[in-house]
Amino acid sequence: MLSGGAVATGAGRGTVATDVAVVGAGPVGLAIAWRCAQRGLRVSVHDAAPGSGASRVAAGMLAPVAEAYFGERELTELLTESAARWPGFAAELAGAAGADLGYRTDGTLVVGLTADDLAEARRLWSYQQGLGLPITPLRPSSLRDREPALAPRVRGGALAPGDHQVDPRRLVAALRTAAERAGAVLRPAAVGALSELAARVVVVAAGCGAAALTGLPVRPVKGQVLRLRAPGGGPPGFRHVIRGYADGEPVYLVPRDSGEVVVGATVEERADPMVTAGAVLRLLRAAVDLVPELAEYELVEAAAGWRPGTPDNAPIIGALPGRPGVLVATGHHRHGIVLTPVTADLVADLVVTGVPDPLLAPFDAARFAGRPGPVRAPSDTEEETCD
Repeated sequence: MLSGGAVATGAGRGTVATDVAVVGAGPVGLAIAWRCAQRGLRVSVHDAAPGSGASRVAAGMLAPVAEAYFGERELTELLTESAARWPGFAAELAGAAGADLGYRTDGTLVVGLTADDLAEARRLWSYQQGLGLPITPLRPSSLRDREPALAPRVRGGALAPGDHQVDPRRLVAALRTAAERAGAVLRPAAVGALSELAARVVVVAAGCGAAALTGLPVRPVKGQVLRLRAPGGGPPGFRHVIRGYADGEPVYLVPRDSGEVVVGATVEERADPMVTAGAVLRLLRAAVDLVPELAEYELVEAAAGWRPGTPDNAPIIGALPGRPGVLVATGHHRHGIVLTPVTADLVADLVVTGVPDPLLAPFDAARFAGRPGPVRAPSDTEEETCD
């Protein structure tokens, strides 16, 4: 869009103040701003509450294998591609920001507590193995050799060695630092309409807030998450990410070096901000069923956030039909953290060249052409918490 001297028609009016205006200062928006600034473009980032959205409550699992579900082959390919970029991305970002991202490569164990849980897990493993994804079934004895903290009742599981993790809160802070050091300017103000922005290219990376700005069918999908802390200030008693089923209840446990364990998460088609007693009970029961020692951990936080969902559960990345100079990078649902590197790279390339990478074809906004947008615009709170 900005190559060869060609200037795209932006959404703003009057004097063009920047080359690229990014709406949304979550991981995706900040990573796009960083990549664009690295290419020598003048970049501004607009968000009334940077880093307060879905990433604030995200667990940070980088799980292209464990998150590979039936009927999502193209999305799985994008997840795999982005996960392959994560080691280099993490190293580069840590160096640029001078910060520890909490990036860990211990791998993920996927487990089943009961025979029914294990049967459900095996059905998904079979599908994942059919795609050529690296996941290896393990016997109960092998599971406990790797993680002695697992409950004796656990019937079996599998190892996904390439499914890693990062701390999203540290990630956002590092991306903000790196973007600003590269020359991006953060403007902490809400954007009510794209016409307010004076830029050659506008990138809407506002999560659920993208619905009101673009008319795209992006909706809030509520998730409740808990944070525990190991007693005595030490690290948790397990090192792998543990994902599993406990009497039919799906749960994940993400250990941090700081002693924190993230437990999540519900998936609810509702937009209220309440943390409910029932959700906390179900998550804690499932977590303790899989790792009994968690019953002695301190409960330090219970929070709710909103993932930006789409009708087909896939992100929307590319040009906004009928709006020259406007790109979108939203709808990442539960995959925003793992898809951050590939989204940032491909959007920055699209800004510079005007040519979309073939990887983006299944995720173009044009697939929703003619589909009605949201029935209502998200509230101010929802817009701020869904970046």
